[in-house]
Amino acid sequence: MTIEELLEREAIKEVRILYSHYFDAGETDKLAALFTEDAVCEFDDAHGGVWEGRETIRENYASYKAEHPYSFLHASTNPLIRILGPDTANARWYLIDLMVAEGVENPVGLLGIYDDAYRKVDGQWLIERTRIDFLWPERTFFGPRVPL
Repeated sequence: MTIEELLEREAIKEVRILYSHYFDAGETDKLAALFTEDAVCEFDDAHGGVWEGRETIRENYASYKAEHPYSFLHASTNPLIRILGPDTANARWYLIDLMVAEGVENPVGLLGIYDDAYRKVDGQWLIERTRIDFLWPERTFFGPRVPL
């Protein structure tokens, strides 16, 4: 692995980390800016279904935060990143979603796996497609994962 590849991986990690911070803080404009204009978010129907396009993604995250104002932390861990070309990459992340509102007895809200496709646009890595499979408390699975 070259230093350039390591730098690309670190840049992709930064995108997913910013995603978590912006989501948790309700900064939906900054969150949406992490996606390509034609991005797709895939969730099961209970969590919003499929969202297409940056503006739809921004609107849906804003709506979700308005409906769920309680505090939580998205911990994205165990990154497995594959650089596929100069402007494409795939990654897989484990998600531990922690509920941090006062009075919560069990802070673990859910466990899941993110599958992401990234595209570099104007020198910046952005999320082109993200999908989450929930593993707990309910299991949902969309099918084939992104190749790694």
